[in-house]
Amino acid sequence: MTDFVRAKKKLGQHFLRNEDIAKKIVDGLTRTSEYKHVLEVGPGMGVLTKYLIANPNYETHVIDIDKESIAYLKVNFPSLEKNIIDGDFLKLDFDKLFEGNFAVIGNFPYNISTEILFKVLDHKNRVPEVVGMFQKEVAERIAAKPKNKTYGITSVLLQAFYDIDYLFTVDSSEFIPPPRVQSAVIRLRRNEVQKLDCNEKLFIQVVKAGFNQRRKTLRNSIRAFKLKPEFLDHKYLTQRAEELSVNDFVALTNMVEVGV
Repeated sequence: MTDFVRAKKKLGQHFLRNEDIAKKIVDGLTRTSEYKHVLEVGPGMGVLTKYLIANPNYETHVIDIDKESIAYLKVNFPSLEKNIIDGDFLKLDFDKLFEGNFAVIGNFPYNISTEILFKVLDHKNRVPEVVGMFQKEVAERIAAKPKNKTYGITSVLLQAFYDIDYLFTVDSSEFIPPPRVQSAVIRLRRNEVQKLDCNEKLFIQVVKAGFNQRRKTLRNSIRAFKLKPEFLDHKYLTQRAEELSVNDFVALTNMVEVGV
């Protein structure tokens, strides 16, 4: 019988050991009427899983790339066996997994936590809610508002489609092994924006250009885009990227597109 899973550094594993925090993370799922499935990423030894499967409002699925974890879950959560996925979340084909909307939750491996969210973003119209554990600095960056030094590319691209709540901080002592950084739990809830009122591919390019030289004003950082003369004195160009909201970036993208 598999009764323990060794945390593997190469997989970025740090297993949460505090049951109260585990339950609190699962309780962060608040829009359960909007989906019938919950997908847990990196369940490890199932500290979140036990609380997820206790909720009858949704069907729980788990995915892990760690063979040892998969074996442990099959032994210790036999009722879940048909919903245990041995694989890589980043390569998962959601369309083949289940129909309809689903939520994503997990004590995410910190080395791929941002990639997990961008995978979610690619399927934003099927994912109404995400609750996850992140490195504290990453969580702060995702949840940051304009005019904050941690506000950046990730903040803008995710906040374009999700409302983000920083729920709570978790001390490193609550994990085995303890990470060298503090952790935090955040929640993303899908907003009502179905499509940005601009060219979304160009929006991403403008946001990235703006923050890639974040100390410069936008007049300089987006110089590669040819703005029409009537826009050259616009107030956005005198500001830095961190001062613009999502809506400001949408407007700036529309200005840029006129000149493309």
